[in-house]
Amino acid sequence: MMLVRNKKVMAMKSKHLTHLFLIISLVTGSFLTMTTAQANDNELGLTVERIYADPSLDGPELRKVKLSPDGKCVTFLKGKAEEQERLDLWEYNLADGESRLLVDSNDLSPGEEQLSDEEKARRERMRLFAKGIIDYYWGDDSQTLLFPLAGDIFVYDLSKDPKKATKQLTDTEAYETDIKLSPDGKYVSFIRDQDIFKVEIATGEETQLTFDGEGTIKNGMAEFVAQEEMGRLTGYWWSPDSKKIAYLQVDESPVNIEKRYEINAEDFTVFEQRYPSTGTDNVLIKLGVLNLESGKTQWIDTGKETDIYIPRVRWLVDSSRVSYQWQSRDQQTLELRFADIKTGKSETVITETSKTWINLTKDLRFLKKQDAFIWTSERSGFRHLYLYDLQGKLIRQLTDGGWVVDKVYGVDEEAGVVYFDANKESPLQQDLYSVSLTEAGAPKRITEKDGVHEVSFSKNMQIFVDYFSSVSQPKQVSLRNADGSLITWLEENKLDKNHPYYHYYQKASKPEFGTIKAEDGQEMHYRIYKPVPFDSSKKYPVIVDVYGGPHAQRVRNQWGARNTYWHHLMASKGYIIFSLDNRGSWNRGKKFEDPIYKELGDVEVKDQVAGVDFLKSLPYVDSDKIGMFGWSYGGYMTIMSMFKHPDIFKVGVSVAPVTDWYLYDTHYTERYLGHPDSNKEGYEASNVFPYLEGLNGDLMIIHGMADDNVLFTNSTKLFKALQDANKPFDMMNYPGSKHSIWGQKVRTHVFNTISNYFDENLK
Repeated sequence: MMLVRNKKVMAMKSKHLTHLFLIISLVTGSFLTMTTAQANDNELGLTVERIYADPSLDGPELRKVKLSPDGKCVTFLKGKAEEQERLDLWEYNLADGESRLLVDSNDLSPGEEQLSDEEKARRERMRLFAKGIIDYYWGDDSQTLLFPLAGDIFVYDLSKDPKKATKQLTDTEAYETDIKLSPDGKYVSFIRDQDIFKVEIATGEETQLTFDGEGTIKNGMAEFVAQEEMGRLTGYWWSPDSKKIAYLQVDESPVNIEKRYEINAEDFTVFEQRYPSTGTDNVLIKLGVLNLESGKTQWIDTGKETDIYIPRVRWLVDSSRVSYQWQSRDQQTLELRFADIKTGKSETVITETSKTWINLTKDLRFLKKQDAFIWTSERSGFRHLYLYDLQGKLIRQLTDGGWVVDKVYGVDEEAGVVYFDANKESPLQQDLYSVSLTEAGAPKRITEKDGVHEVSFSKNMQIFVDYFSSVSQPKQVSLRNADGSLITWLEENKLDKNHPYYHYYQKASKPEFGTIKAEDGQEMHYRIYKPVPFDSSKKYPVIVDVYGGPHAQRVRNQWGARNTYWHHLMASKGYIIFSLDNRGSWNRGKKFEDPIYKELGDVEVKDQVAGVDFLKSLPYVDSDKIGMFGWSYGGYMTIMSMFKHPDIFKVGVSVAPVTDWYLYDTHYTERYLGHPDSNKEGYEASNVFPYLEGLNGDLMIIHGMADDNVLFTNSTKLFKALQDANKPFDMMNYPGSKHSIWGQKVRTHVFNTISNYFDENLK
């Protein structure tokens, strides 16, 4: 979804602030007065304040767990006990079984870090709200650790005395981003001021590699839609031999300049930005290969059509060719192409087509001992693995069936197997599997516990880190052999008497799962929390917690962290909490996703109504007290449901909602609605405004006033339309907050506001 970048900032003087807030108050009406949540008004004794306080109710959490290339130690990021979101770098040594702090972020950068606008935007796109050391990278020598901090670059040498192990490589006023180690471990590359640089680790000698990055030209940087919609946060790639760098050059000059307000508590700022709203021009993009010895760039011939996307770039193993994925503007054609770096000529190896859209993946893997590669495709209706030779000839299909491959982790060529995640056992869970490259046969399930497993393999594919959780187990982290056998727990995180959530969990409502049919006969999965204590002779109000949009799955056998805690809290206050993954949701195959094509807010709402029909069949549901809550696409779903079905949905809380799809970006919106010129009726039908006369219940709209994802304009436009229609509504807006409205104090206020609104209007 949308996130703003590439900004020219014009600071408005404080004396204008009063006038701006006067305008806002005239447009939006009065703010809701929030009552303070009572500390113990529920069976659990749980409060929103406790949910967002330190120490975290999740228990100890290890982040960014990585294995050294030699497999002898594990590193991870861990929050401080007194400040969970400030991360330090730790090591677990397999030889002695001890964990030790390597780098305390406070020692290198005490106090609050001053982020650049570019870095703020990157972190918001990654939904990354931590501080301190937020990422790091291993060198192939298993002795070097590279990490960014406070806009500069540091290296930690495990072979040195800990007091002398940290070396700062850059010390500039500029903010270095997107740092990478060269495959040979000798250099660190990064982006500064829209150009690519490298610095030699041994000497600290710095070299600028590109020189024309300025204004609308950006070298090695991902354009807005690549970062927000394609999951590509970089724009350059080292060759395996460390002698070349493939990079994208982006020219933003065709993109419209738009203005966006960020309203803070004491001032406001206007950003001028190049933003590609749906139907308008995208960036121009070129792919080049920089020879580090000569300093010259060979540009790749990507064809005459310039209105395209390049979502993925990956080197072949011999460094003589680079692959890239070419995507048409309508996203119905995806080509895998190989480019000769000497001539710049490209050849198309695989072409995928769809009558709706093609989902992007990061699953391409080139084999080292065979002229072949792994590719995933949804051509069968479900994403599965295929083995191709380098000429694009299919060798064999590796997996098949009515289930979805989620992610490819790698290939062990010695053992002749591919490792991947899939939901083969159930759409509610995710397991690690292996399948043979050469022999026919069913995939082998490696992880055993039912729930959701996400793993990270060592470079030699012999061991992996397993992140596991279920509805009865907060996230735990273990180190395992490739066959799944346990080596050691890195963080078992037992939900026992020592766990911070144990006391609450003993009394909390436990989820129940089931399925209902959509109108086309497809199965939809739901989850329900009943009130605690529960009396089947009583009738209870219902809160439907919805997302409902593409590329998301809400109903899983997974610990939901703060969402889980809020569900437990509201169930203990006497609500039924219900969630349904409607058609259009992720991880069920293309047949389940495709019904939303060309019109949003139609089948999704119909499916949620089907969910309510099921709820009404339960004797303990109060059919006159059905509410809905959602964020982002879920906020859009809340509004559409209340507007279209006022007889069903009596109370709604919509956070950061989309209201007008014309305000959204090209790649996301056109993927599902097509180009506005060819689907005007679909756009109009997908917007909320044609249905606002239907509003008859209690609706609260919440938005961050500096939201650069779903712009605040989405809400202000709806505020005005509702006022013109003489429709009462409530609002709560947050100065300075972006799409996630993140931060301990502000999140506490948000969820107290949501909880109180249901208490006042739905009970």
